[in-house]
Amino acid sequence: MIITISRQYGAGGSEVGRQVADALAWRLVDTELIDRVASRAGLPPEEVAQREERAPGFVERLSRALSRSSPESFPAPADKVPEPEEATLVRITEGVVAEIAAEGRIVLVGRAGTAVLRGEHAALHIKLVAPAALRLRTAVERLGVDPKDAEKTMLSADANRARYLKQYYGLDWADATNYHMVLNTGALGFEGAAGVIVARARAMWPTP
Repeated sequence: MIITISRQYGAGGSEVGRQVADALAWRLVDTELIDRVASRAGLPPEEVAQREERAPGFVERLSRALSRSSPESFPAPADKVPEPEEATLVRITEGVVAEIAAEGRIVLVGRAGTAVLRGEHAALHIKLVAPAALRLRTAVERLGVDPKDAEKTMLSADANRARYLKQYYGLDWADATNYHMVLNTGALGFEGAAGVIVARARAMWPTP
């Protein structure tokens, strides 16, 4: 039994996930997943987290392509461990998500959990959305930056999440049919959205 929560940036994924996990007495997996993936990839957790918010840059992609085609001309610096390509991180993430799902009674936030586990019957897939203005206010508070910078981060993060899902799973991030429920936290509030998810989870998996 697992609940996956996909979310627009600033729609409250972590907070709603925490409330759901608390109400069900399940385990919340949010930053823990990033830590596990980072450990296996040999990267700092901050680097793995940032990769969900941004696409690999053109210079980064170009340098990797050149190093593969002509490694003698573009060697890695002696003091720098080569970073795994995004596709490698995707495979590592898939393995970690599958392991976590097997543990059961998990609320998993982000990391394309919906796509990785879309064939799982004992899963409830949620997407959280909210009006742009509300998400922007949340982003400003979270990041502590001015609205223009927060909006840039918000738009970039959402665009990268959509690209990631399309590129690796052939799914449209905006297609509501990829989820069991799409909830508007702007209308329901974080607590209201959590309540809807908890009610559905209890209907799917009644406790003795």
